[in-house]
Amino acid sequence: MASSAAAIASDGIERASGTAIDIAFDGKRCIHSRHCVLNLPQVFLANTPGTWIKPDETRPETLVSVAENCPSGAIRYQRHDGGPQEAPPRVNTLHVRENGPLAVRAPIALHGAAIGYRATLCRCGRSSNKPFCDGSHVGAFVASGEPATVDATALAIRDGVLAVDPEPNGPLAVCGNLEICAGTGRTVARVTETRLCRCGGSRNKPFCDSTHLVNGFTAD
Repeated sequence: MASSAAAIASDGIERASGTAIDIAFDGKRCIHSRHCVLNLPQVFLANTPGTWIKPDETRPETLVSVAENCPSGAIRYQRHDGGPQEAPPRVNTLHVRENGPLAVRAPIALHGAAIGYRATLCRCGRSSNKPFCDGSHVGAFVASGEPATVDATALAIRDGVLAVDPEPNGPLAVCGNLEICAGTGRTVARVTETRLCRCGGSRNKPFCDSTHLVNGFTAD
């Protein structure tokens, strides 16, 4: 299929319009998981100047599948062919990435504003785009993606809005139904309210232990 899409920068968001589906790309949220360029190299043209997103080069269903595998939410889509839009997950999850960020899938309300169903949140304390990860952890942050199991008590409700409120100079205050998982998928804890480390110094990662009070961590 020939693509007639054009990527346009607008407020830092690149948009590519296709016949059946439009793609939006937020480069500030991208953590380069590379699902897009590896699985659909004819759509996402790596290291290509100018128009590099070509939605018409594959079927909308295929593009939807790859977009929804973008953990950071950098890639979003809008269908206009009558097909279903992205739906919230049936179970809200947070995966602890080895030496990396917290990958969240849920209807996320950041400071009360809906930001979609996918985000990778900084836990190394170094990101210049807090609370989102910007890759600053690479080579500079060491933290297990396999924390010990804390609580496996089943939640009565497993979905719904997940409120994420970064505390000034402190942790991520999270309120809502959430299953916290190791990077390999093992359940670590099931919570309805918790505080997650984002200074990088907690001895009880991914949970806050108030180390931010003594290590000089600053963040809005």
